[in-house]
Order: sequence, then C-alpha cells, then structure tokens
Amino acid sequence: MSADTLALLEEKILKTVETVNRLRKEKETALAAVSDTEQLRSQMRALEERIADLTKELAETRSERDSLQSDQDAVRQRLEGLLKQIDALGA
Repeated sequence: MSADTLALLEEKILKTVETVNRLRKEKETALAAVSDTEQLRSQMRALEERIADLTKELAETRSERDSLQSDQDAVRQRLEGLLKQIDALGA
C-alpha cells in the first residue's frame, strides 16, 4: 500500500467520521423537534378541551342570564301593576 493510498483512505475515514457525527447531531435535533411537537400537540389538545368547556359554560351562563332577565321583567311588570293600584287608591 502506497503512502498516497493510505492518505486517501485516511481522508475517506475522516470524512466518514465527520458525516457520522453530523448525522448524529441532526438526528438529535430531529428527535428534539419531534418531542417538542408532541408536547405542543398535547398542550393544544388540553387547550381545545378547555375551550370546549368554557364554550359550554358560556352558553349555560347566557341561558341563565336570559332566564334571570325574564324573571326580572316579570317582577318589574308586577311591581308596575302594584304601583298603579297604589296610585289608584290614592287618587
């Protein structure tokens, strides 16, 4: 084996080692990105569930508000009727 052949082989081995090291780093980066993505998906699902719960709660609150407004209107009408009767007694 000549010195040139040995030098070429050494150069190829060094390039291969560099390539393997680069690929390992890229793999680590990709795995970290996958892990981050999975965490974000999990957080997104939790937020979607929270939004659904809050949307339901909002609908229930609006329904209760509407019911209370109806009750308030009924009470107001009854009070107005009673005030008219009181005014009629004083007249």
